[in-house]
Amino acid sequence: MKPPKRIEPLIQDGLVDEVIRQLMSGKEAAVFVVRCGEEVRCAKVYKEANKRSFRQSTDYTEGRKVKNSRSARAMEKGTSYGRKVQEEAWQSAEVDALYRLAAAGVRVPKPYNFHEGVLLMELVTDSEGNAAPRLNDLLLTAELAREYHHILITQVVRMLCAGIVHGDLSEYNVLVDSEGPVIIDLPQAIDAAANNQASKMLLRDVENLATYFGRFAPELLTTDYGMEIWSLYQKSQLRPESVLTGCFERIEKPVDMNGVMREINDTLKEEEARQLYRAAMAR
Repeated sequence: MKPPKRIEPLIQDGLVDEVIRQLMSGKEAAVFVVRCGEEVRCAKVYKEANKRSFRQSTDYTEGRKVKNSRSARAMEKGTSYGRKVQEEAWQSAEVDALYRLAAAGVRVPKPYNFHEGVLLMELVTDSEGNAAPRLNDLLLTAELAREYHHILITQVVRMLCAGIVHGDLSEYNVLVDSEGPVIIDLPQAIDAAANNQASKMLLRDVENLATYFGRFAPELLTTDYGMEIWSLYQKSQLRPESVLTGCFERIEKPVDMNGVMREINDTLKEEEARQLYRAAMAR
């Protein structure tokens, strides 16, 4: 097929030899199957900010650091240069996350290169060499749903141990190759230690998995892996090999109504004293 304009620089630089076909077009990027020498890979072409349906919410970008102080100031001011830098940072976040997660043993596509807003990475395939299907395209047995859920919860733990929360994990962001689930789509990945929304994002990711797999194995709907994982992480007790139960006991202390009423009465008395003082001063 005719190479998309965004991939032409990679062809000129010898990184890509041929664009074979378009694999998919999503809310943030279009993905193409390409030939690089004797290997077949995929090229993820990020869409321009105004053409994406997925926005760079501050929930995701909080805590991301830009090394160049000039760039940081431009981003804060929202200048055209700042928006360009912010866009580049959004794209490179996925590259950084892929390298970190691959090193941590998380099942993600292997990244090869990032050039001119295009990410070259491994083409995840099934047992026959075809592009691997997304999880949501599969019809699972209860047994397979439990197995895949267990694998993905293990991957979530490994990600968090590497300091990363996916932030948008669902059946639409997981491919299934001959060995099982592979996690994809990470430009919105967040730094668990630097982002105040990390716990909320993690809980949502885990809940999404339970909701999806619960269609095939209903008992997964009653699990509480998210709180269990986050609690261990907060205590610095989470390890890649941590054994989880899917249970978490929430300790809810009864409300001390007498104490509440005492605080209310004390506040009322303080306000009454202030009013008397003001009245005396006004005389």
